Amino acid sequence: MIDVKQLKYFVTIAEEGQITKAAQKLHIAQPPLSQQLKQLEEELGVLLFDRKAKKMELTPPGKAFYEKAKQLLRQLDDAVAEVKEIEDGTAGTLSIGCVKSCFSYLAQAIRHFHEQVPNVTFHLREGDTFSICQLLQERHIDIGIVRLPMNAAHYDVIQLASERYVGVLPAQWNNGRAALCMRDFANWPLLLLHRVHGAGQYERVIEECRRHGFEPNVLCECPDATILLSLVAQGLGATIVPQSTVALFRLPGIDVFEITDSSMTAEAAAILDRQRYLPKSARRFLAVLQTIAANGQQEENGPLLRA
Repeated sequence: MIDVKQLKYFVTIAEEGQITKAAQKLHIAQPPLSQQLKQLEEELGVLLFDRKAKKMELTPPGKAFYEKAKQLLRQLDDAVAEVKEIEDGTAGTLSIGCVKSCFSYLAQAIRHFHEQVPNVTFHLREGDTFSICQLLQERHIDIGIVRLPMNAAHYDVIQLASERYVGVLPAQWNNGRAALCMRDFANWPLLLLHRVHGAGQYERVIEECRRHGFEPNVLCECPDATILLSLVAQGLGATIVPQSTVALFRLPGIDVFEITDSSMTAEAAAILDRQRYLPKSARRFLAVLQTIAANGQQEENGPLLRA
C-alpha cells in the first residue's frame, strides 16, 4: 500500500536527480531512502528511474507517476491548509507577489492588515506582471498584485483603483513650468517601463504619444520603476509613470507634473489562482486591499505634483 511518505520521497528524488541529494534534503540516511524507492517500484511493478545515467532520470512510467504524485501532494497540502484555516486564519505566512509600480497598494494594505491581524507574517516577491503570474501558477505566492492588461484566463481578477499617469523630469530641466502636455515629450528622450514579456504600460504610453501626433524617442526600456526614476534624476531623460509610483519612490533630483491633455489611466488588480484554495488570512488581506481601493486611500503618498 503506497503511503504519503513514499510519494514525498519519490518526488524529492525526481527533483534532486540523486539519492544522495534527496536524502540530504529530506534529512534521512541514504540506505532507507533507497529501500523506500525500491519498495515503491515493487508495489507499482515498474521501474521509475533509469539508473544507468549519471543522474537518475525518470522513465516514461516514472514521468507519468511524478506528475500524479505532485498533484496528490498538492491536494493533500490544500486539504490540510483548509482544515487549519477554518479553525483560525490569524497566524502563519502570507505570500504576495507585486509589480513594483503597484507597491503603494501593497504598503497601505499591509499596514492596515497588520493592525488587525498582527501575528500574520509576509513573504513578498517582486517582478513584472508576467513573472508574478508565473509565481502564482507555481504556487510560490498566494496573491498577485499586477498592472493590467493581462491574460486573465486562469485567474480570478479583483480590479483595484485606477490612477492617472504623471510626467517626471530631471530637476535641472525645470524652467518654471506648472504642468506638461503630451507634445512636450516629443522634445525629450523617454525612459519607459516595459514588461519582460507581453504588452502593458509601455504600449499604452507609445499609443498615447502617437495619438498626439508624434513618435517618441525611447532611450531606455526597463521593468523596474526605481531604476527609471534614478536615470531621470541623473538627467538622461523624462518618463511617464503611474502617479503612485512616483509617490512611493520619490527621489531627489526629479520634478513631477500633471499631464493636462492626457486621459491615460493605469489599472491595477489583485489576481488569484481560481483552481487553488485561498487561505483565510489571504481572504482577509484581500478585503483590506479592496477597502483601501474603494476609499481611494493614498494618505501615505503625500503630495505628488511639484506645481
